[in-house]
Amino acid sequence: MRRIYTTVFYTVFALCVFAFVNVHAQTAERILIKGRVTDSRDKLPVIGATVVEQDKDGRTISGQATDIDGNFALKVTDVTHKIVISTIGYKSRTLEIGARRSFVVQLESNARALTDVVVTARPPVNNGTGLLIDKRDQTTSTVTLNAKDVEELQATSIDQAIQGRLPGVDIVSNSGDPGAGMSIRIRGTATLNGNTNPLIVVDNVPFQTSVPTNFNFSTADQNQYADLLSIAPSDIKDISILKDAAATAVWGAQAANGVLIINTKRGQKGAPSISYTFKGTLSQQPSTIPLLSGDQYSTFIPEMYMNVSGVPLPSSIKEFSNDSFDPYYYNNYSQNTDWVKAITRTGYLTDNNLSISGGGDKARYFASVGYNGQTGTTVGTGFSRLNTRLNLDYVVSSKIRFTTFISYAHNVTDYSFSVDNNGNEADGVRNVAMIKMPNMSIYEYNDAGVLTPNYFSPAANIQGAYNPAAGVPIYNPLAMALSAKNRLVTDRIIPHFNLTYNIIPEVLNLNGDIVFDISNGKQDRFLPQIATGRPFTETSVNRAASSDYDTYSVVSKTNLIYTPRINEKHSFTGLLSVQTSDQKSVTQSQTIAGTASPFLQDPSVPGRITNAGLGVDAGINQTRWVAALVNGQYKFLDRYIVNVALRGEGNSRFGESKRYGLFPSASFRYRLSGEKFMKKFDNFLDELSFRGGIGRSGGVPRYDYLFYNTYVNTGSSYLGQAGLFPSNIQLDNLRWEQLTGIDGGLNIILFKNRLNIDLGFYQNTTRDLLAQPGIDISTVNGYSRVLLNVGTLENKGYELSIFATPLKTKNWMVEFNFNIAQNLNTVKAISPYYQTSSGNVSLNGQYLQLLQVNNPLGSFYGYKYAGVYKDKDATIARDGNGNQIVSPSGTPVQMRFNYPATDYLFQPGDAMYEDVNHDGNINYQDVVYLGNGNPKFTGGFGPSITFKGNLKLNAFFSFRTGGQVINSTKMITTNMYSFNNQSTATLRRWRTAGDETDMPRALYNNGYNWLGSSRYVESGTFLRFRSITARYTFNKKVASRLKAKNLSAYVTAENLLTFTRYTGQDPEVSMKGNGIFQLATDNSATPPLKLYTLGLTASF
Repeated sequence: MRRIYTTVFYTVFALCVFAFVNVHAQTAERILIKGRVTDSRDKLPVIGATVVEQDKDGRTISGQATDIDGNFALKVTDVTHKIVISTIGYKSRTLEIGARRSFVVQLESNARALTDVVVTARPPVNNGTGLLIDKRDQTTSTVTLNAKDVEELQATSIDQAIQGRLPGVDIVSNSGDPGAGMSIRIRGTATLNGNTNPLIVVDNVPFQTSVPTNFNFSTADQNQYADLLSIAPSDIKDISILKDAAATAVWGAQAANGVLIINTKRGQKGAPSISYTFKGTLSQQPSTIPLLSGDQYSTFIPEMYMNVSGVPLPSSIKEFSNDSFDPYYYNNYSQNTDWVKAITRTGYLTDNNLSISGGGDKARYFASVGYNGQTGTTVGTGFSRLNTRLNLDYVVSSKIRFTTFISYAHNVTDYSFSVDNNGNEADGVRNVAMIKMPNMSIYEYNDAGVLTPNYFSPAANIQGAYNPAAGVPIYNPLAMALSAKNRLVTDRIIPHFNLTYNIIPEVLNLNGDIVFDISNGKQDRFLPQIATGRPFTETSVNRAASSDYDTYSVVSKTNLIYTPRINEKHSFTGLLSVQTSDQKSVTQSQTIAGTASPFLQDPSVPGRITNAGLGVDAGINQTRWVAALVNGQYKFLDRYIVNVALRGEGNSRFGESKRYGLFPSASFRYRLSGEKFMKKFDNFLDELSFRGGIGRSGGVPRYDYLFYNTYVNTGSSYLGQAGLFPSNIQLDNLRWEQLTGIDGGLNIILFKNRLNIDLGFYQNTTRDLLAQPGIDISTVNGYSRVLLNVGTLENKGYELSIFATPLKTKNWMVEFNFNIAQNLNTVKAISPYYQTSSGNVSLNGQYLQLLQVNNPLGSFYGYKYAGVYKDKDATIARDGNGNQIVSPSGTPVQMRFNYPATDYLFQPGDAMYEDVNHDGNINYQDVVYLGNGNPKFTGGFGPSITFKGNLKLNAFFSFRTGGQVINSTKMITTNMYSFNNQSTATLRRWRTAGDETDMPRALYNNGYNWLGSSRYVESGTFLRFRSITARYTFNKKVASRLKAKNLSAYVTAENLLTFTRYTGQDPEVSMKGNGIFQLATDNSATPPLKLYTLGLTASF
């Protein structure tokens, strides 16, 4: 793999050199021509006039623009060429060079041309297949965002930049840490196959975003979508979202979750233009949940212990003895440490990008290089990226054009260390800091009471010992943040070559693409002894792990595009496309423990590998697909538009009998405003059209080789031979997921494009769901689980977007945009053999999840929290009329929990749960529906105000309404069940009979005060002031003094305010979990940061 990477790299380098030589040939510096351009009437200089060198065929070789004094200096390649001077409002002049080296040119006004010419820009929309359709003729649900609309944001990735700005596209940050990535859903969850992110298409070719399926060095939630970090936002020209099935069907199996089309910038005809952008950002975490101080904690713990045992803490527990005669324990356990503050800092980001573009008729180029460096607000986190891009267009002849897109990215991400490396915030540094004993010292005091520079990391204390296998991630958070290592380094190079042959110019052309995508990643993790304090004999001490992957893919696409010249009433364009993809990946990992020094962090050094969880592992995967697409669009009288497509695809993840699938689609647009009887409304109605469509796309299994019986190593050996056991049963008849979508909508444009309204409706049904992790089966046959097609899932909803320009004068322009979307997710059918429940409500901290027909995914159930039993009388059971329930002997019946399995009698101060059936027993019969994590509405809005074209103010708000979030942070910091630190909300806990409060008493390792109930369920509704930007563009005179053509500066503030009733850190929580059981759970991830950015953009 490394050899392949090196070979391709040098090949690309040679091509780049060749291309630059060709471009340089056009702009070779030979003869300097100078001149001045003025107006023939008033003799004033003409600023910004274009001065170009043209060869004998009329092709532009090089060019320049006149400065503020009308002067120009142009280096030409041949004195036999001509100089052409042109600008808007003047007649063009053509000059012979000959022996002249200086010119004084006067341009004549061409005012008539200015008044007679109206330019209407109708940019085509690219669905990625290569078929360009005028935006107003689109028959499918497509939304486009210009990269200029988000260029002032601090976003290090595309997904961050478009968050909340596109209707029907729900984007949620996985964490506020650098490089954490986003979770994206377009029109809801369409599959249970473990990946809900859309297909990414960059410059008309699929962009592979998934890490190898058998490589588990990090979770999909944390890193999978973060692969988009390899595309710098500054290189993006525009972004389009294909949402309905008719649009996504042309991409087949990859597009079940929607398609995100990204077009990068290209070279423009003219003189070389250099652009530089700079962003400097300061980031701060919002206020955290207030926690108990060391003094409060030291009072709370003895009370909690006393409530259960009835006796004080034993004197052997020195962490709370407060004995000054024992200086070691006294000093190390008498502090008021704010652990969260200790691991939190102000973050910084700098982003620099330099690009150059230009060219002539024969060759054009765009090249960029950028560096992004970010320090996270959590100690130990950070991100850096070096990215380069080269886009070249070379016209070989009038019929042949060669294009290259070459990008390289080097990313380094430092994550917070987590125990099991699965992206679970519950065992991460931030969460441990929230529950760590606050009376502990960060640094150790010695026996003489002197503070040392050593971290205070005892092997064990009353809070427990570091034991990840038992789910006890107890350690010194600051020591872990500063000394533990969790670094991911990735390199990715993507050479993309395109050749276009115009068989019949403007009628029939053939173009082919081939893309080589070579990426590798290496993650190094190290857990030092000083972070946990455990003995060197344990496998968690000086534990070194290294995991890496190499992925190599080749994607090809050949298009034949036919656009016949019929007449003005009829138009047609057709496409025949053949596409192939071959992706190979190799993974390997090594884990050892007990290295001789914390400085020996590479698993290649001597260490133990024989214990559980240690050793080496490797894997190899290969996925192939081939597809053919026929697509055509017909338009009649500019009013009736029909688009029909059929895609056939074969995928190597299926057995031979089910390997191929067909995905048809059909859509239309009817432009009512084009009818003759609508002409009377032309004074205010620009466009009124309706669209509709139906299409089908597919889904494939998540894993390779399912149609084979596969085996894995047991990790043990006998007589020197390794043992194997079966891991997968042969699946020959696994079927494609089938997503069928119906879409409709209308578009209204009014008042000379001052008001644009787009409304859409859809219903998507996914049949033959492939649900991970599969169905449990009896292990008597050697297998424990099998993947099957298990059911049907439906998503339906609507989307509305409005763009308005309420004010447009000579000096002022006010624009406003608004979008809102609703998606309703429903399970329509499920296999009786599939697991339909998860969670045990008889245990503290768990919710019941049920998979039920006609209910949405993410639904969860639990008890209805009713407060606290304030006294003994309150614990008496009552019937539906409020009367006490008495036993046959006439004594009042006391409320109990889970009789007869547990039979716990509730006491004063215990949590009270609603007795739904009034039988005096809180059990599964009292479990009620508490909600689901799907939001009811999502959207965003914001104004844009421009004054005299120089000063521009943008603001943007995003919102979500509905959707329930389980506040696990609240659960952990108010359960008062262990020796973990708690929030200050526990200061209002029940202490004596008669106390009226909503906070139960503290019970050490006893009781059922934190069952999964409505107590921890909160609405995820919020309105976030996402960003505000003020940009000032300096006039040409000021810019020219600094030797620049254009110069602007801006300031941006992001995430300043969030309006919500949510009591946790942040209500914007993504659905987490595997396959079908997903919950919106707040586990103390780093919240969205407050960002303050200063930016500068200049072009030369």
